Amino acid sequence: MAGSLVGEGEARGHFSGRITVAVVITCIVAASGGLIFGYDIGISGGVTTMVPFLKKFFPSVLKKSGDVNTNMYCMYHSQLLTSFTSSLYIAGLMASLVASRITSKFGRKFTMVLGGWTFLLGSVLNGAAQNVAMLIIGRILLGFGVGFTNQATPVYLSEVAPSKWRGAFTSGFQFFIGIGVLLANCINYAAARKPWGWRLSLGLAIVPALIMTVGALIIRDTPSSLVERGKLEEAEKSLVKARGDNVDVKAEFDELVRATQLAQSANQEPFKSIFERKYRPHLVMAMSIPFFQQITGIHVIAFYAPVLFQSVGFGSDSALIAAIILGAVNISSIMVSTFLVDRFGRRFLFLEGGVQMFVCQIAVAVVLIVATGVSGTEHISKGNAALVLVLMCIYAAGFGWSWGPLSWLVPSEIFPLKIRPTGQSISVAMNFAISFTLSQTFLTMLCHFKYGVFFFHAGWIAIMTIFVALFVPETKGIPLDSMHIVWKQHWYWHSFVKEEL
Repeated sequence: MAGSLVGEGEARGHFSGRITVAVVITCIVAASGGLIFGYDIGISGGVTTMVPFLKKFFPSVLKKSGDVNTNMYCMYHSQLLTSFTSSLYIAGLMASLVASRITSKFGRKFTMVLGGWTFLLGSVLNGAAQNVAMLIIGRILLGFGVGFTNQATPVYLSEVAPSKWRGAFTSGFQFFIGIGVLLANCINYAAARKPWGWRLSLGLAIVPALIMTVGALIIRDTPSSLVERGKLEEAEKSLVKARGDNVDVKAEFDELVRATQLAQSANQEPFKSIFERKYRPHLVMAMSIPFFQQITGIHVIAFYAPVLFQSVGFGSDSALIAAIILGAVNISSIMVSTFLVDRFGRRFLFLEGGVQMFVCQIAVAVVLIVATGVSGTEHISKGNAALVLVLMCIYAAGFGWSWGPLSWLVPSEIFPLKIRPTGQSISVAMNFAISFTLSQTFLTMLCHFKYGVFFFHAGWIAIMTIFVALFVPETKGIPLDSMHIVWKQHWYWHSFVKEEL
């Protein structure tokens, strides 16, 4: 049975295996949507350590950070300051849920352009902010922009990329997130000493927004999206462009039309369909994978890297440099994932990365206990601070070649066409919901849990690694329209899946 199913998938997906210059350029342009998310992740943590920024908007935090009696873990504990960062995620959550309908009705490309313009407007407002209210409103607009692009871009990439190399192409989204984080950290370092540096850091977000928006305007929408909206002639042209002018795409195009017609014949609301029993495996993955990605602690570390490093003994400039190093390691590891994901598969990277991150989180906690005492009142030596940085880099590398790119890749490729935008919306919404919760509570957790916050994340990493081993199927090389194979062959999920999806 297994052999026949795999053979069926290969037969139906053989026409999707070529790489052309057009598809490479298209995927690079689309993946650049990750720039705006990455830039925001990197910029917010650095800005919140800049003295002029704190003096203007959060003077109480500045006073606390300079108090010698303040516990090092509690230097930046402020709900108002945390709201500056976390407000983006509530907006992103709402936008991602709305985005599924926009993506289905107007296309993946339209949603990406809409997200780019919204993010650009938020960047202008943040750079010109005169009070906390302007900051928060700007952050909300940034959240809408990120919500739209994070929903549409992974789906776009999974539909355009050849099946055999879908993992590598879709990893480009995470790669551009990493590029955005690194660029933001470098800009923060250069601007930190200037009284207007925070405005430069926040305002320059218009650059990645313009790059992504202009790029999205010049590429074609995906063949799947065009067929779904009845634009068959444009869809065929888009497919020819992706596969090459000298390739006969008739078989692939006919299969795409057939699959779309079957999906539309059900004529059922996607948000209702996705809760059917036969889509239970898809729904569980759409919710659990982004949940586990965030609970690793990577994004709160990325957001608050300068704050975190300054809290454990780095100076202001040293903390920003440490964040840059962390960002560079993350990008390098994402490149490693690009070369490995379609060779060794998703499960291997998930499991290896999980073990690596678990060990590093435990090690960081132990170093902090030994170096600063249980109360966190002892001063950490430069050697121990450097050891924390090294462990964080190893942790970031493990995340960068596993849960970073794979958490965008797997949810974007497992859904059948009729519920694909809805499934991706749920996945992105879950990502934002957990991001909001963690970013809103991280500084409080750091203050009260101290080193225990790393044990907290390590425990969740252990759970998610076991979850992958038991429940996450391998999707490497399976064509999108044959993805039902992986559920039928799985030891647990096969009981939920009917013969035809």
